[in-house]
Amino acid sequence: MSDAPPEERAVLARLSVLDRFLPLWILLAMASGLLLGRFFPAIQGLLDAVRIGNTSLPIALGLLLMMYPVLAKVHYEELGHTLRDRRLLRLSLLLVWGLGPALMFALAWLFLPSQPEFRTGLILIGLAPCIAMVLIWIDLAQGDREAAALLVAINSIVQVLAYALLGGFYLKILPGWLGLATQDVAFSMAEIARAVLVFLGLPLLAGYLTRRIGLRLKGPRWYEQRFIPTIGPFALYGLLFTIVVMFALQGQAITSDPLTVARVAVPLVLYFAIMWGTAFVVGRRSWLSYPKTATLAFTAAGNNFELAIAVSISVWGVSSRQALAGVIGPLIEVPVLVALVYVSLWLRRRLLASPRT
Repeated sequence: MSDAPPEERAVLARLSVLDRFLPLWILLAMASGLLLGRFFPAIQGLLDAVRIGNTSLPIALGLLLMMYPVLAKVHYEELGHTLRDRRLLRLSLLLVWGLGPALMFALAWLFLPSQPEFRTGLILIGLAPCIAMVLIWIDLAQGDREAAALLVAINSIVQVLAYALLGGFYLKILPGWLGLATQDVAFSMAEIARAVLVFLGLPLLAGYLTRRIGLRLKGPRWYEQRFIPTIGPFALYGLLFTIVVMFALQGQAITSDPLTVARVAVPLVLYFAIMWGTAFVVGRRSWLSYPKTATLAFTAAGNNFELAIAVSISVWGVSSRQALAGVIGPLIEVPVLVALVYVSLWLRRRLLASPRT
């Protein structure tokens, strides 16, 4: 470590013990959830007894706890500068809403041609960009928080307006054009809007008000140096709690059929890697700084599994394979994107000498 340049040592020094060993904590959280669901199946009924729409209340609370500290860090007064960065906005929209759904459609049909339920579940995942955990990955990768908040807000609005239309196109119209099997489904716009409101609107409002009130009453020094470091770790606590609950709810289904997990995992791993890698390369070739490139990459790669699961449950039922595909999604996404956080930090250290960074 002593041979590392000062900038590299500074980056590593800013990582807390919780951050440095995050993959270990996440693996332990996943294993704990799976074991709870497998050997104590009654816990699934307890965790799923209270719901917000089609989402378990414990999961909803975990997501809110996870997102609030990150959104409280956002410098909302600087969002206007980010909004003027047309390159970032244009690239994000093209990657998230152009490449993402098309890539997932192609991978789902390539790897699951004879599994229509799992294939449909994957396509639904590809239609929903992430509005929750992506903020954690961007924050850990030292991306641009202001750009992240703006892109997530824009994607949320587009999600409400376009999810049903894209679902009809990729499940019915495009397969029909290609001579493939089609799925005739109906989406609830109210369910989509409710998911966006709960998982983004509430923590976004809380984070904004916290910053405005904190800066006004105590000043920026207290807010940035004392308050933010105090609440910061709760984002990762919320992430770990959410993972435990999520996997406890489906532990029985996942551990009883590991072959299914493997079958769905392959296209998901390829999707995350291709989307992240493509976005990172495009961002650097477009002369974006590292923080904005990292933000672009993780925004493009993350998905809103909560929405995909909610839609699958409302259309096909809680025990459907479409819903199971949505549940398997975080099982693959979490470790892959954690690994990509470390890849991103490694690339950042190699790009420190670049004036663009």
